[in-house]
Amino acid sequence: MSARSKRHGFRKITNSLAHRRLRDRIHRRGPGQAGPQGDEVARRRRCPAETFKILGDPTRVRIAFSLAREELCVCDLANLLGVSQSAVSHSLRALRQMRLVKFRKEGKIAYYTLDDEHIAHLLDEGFRHVEDFV
Repeated sequence: MSARSKRHGFRKITNSLAHRRLRDRIHRRGPGQAGPQGDEVARRRRCPAETFKILGDPTRVRIAFSLAREELCVCDLANLLGVSQSAVSHSLRALRQMRLVKFRKEGKIAYYTLDDEHIAHLLDEGFRHVEDFV
C-alpha cells in the first residue's frame, strides 16, 4: 500500500474474486454472463447518455422526428430532409445500433420506423422544452 492509500483508507483492488464480483454488480451481470455481448447490453441499459449522444446530431434528430410520424425509406427521408442518401444511411445505422429505429424489408427497399413510442415521447418532450425558451 502506498502512503496515500494508508492515510485515506484506500485499498488497491486487484483482479481478484472480490474485484470480479464488484465489476459484475456494477455491470449488473450474473455469473457466467461475462463477455462483450453482456457488456454491450448492460452499457445500453444503464447509460441514457449514449442515447442522448446519438440524438445530439441534428440530422439524426430530424430523422427520428420524421420516423415518429410515419414509416419511411432512405430515399424518402433524404428527399424530405434535403440531405444525401448516404448521410441518411449513415445516421440510420447509428440509430439502429442503439436500437432507436427498426426496419422491415419489402423487396430491396427497407422501411424504417422508431423502435418504440418512448423515443417519440423523448423527442416531443425535448421540443416542448426548447419551445419554452423561445
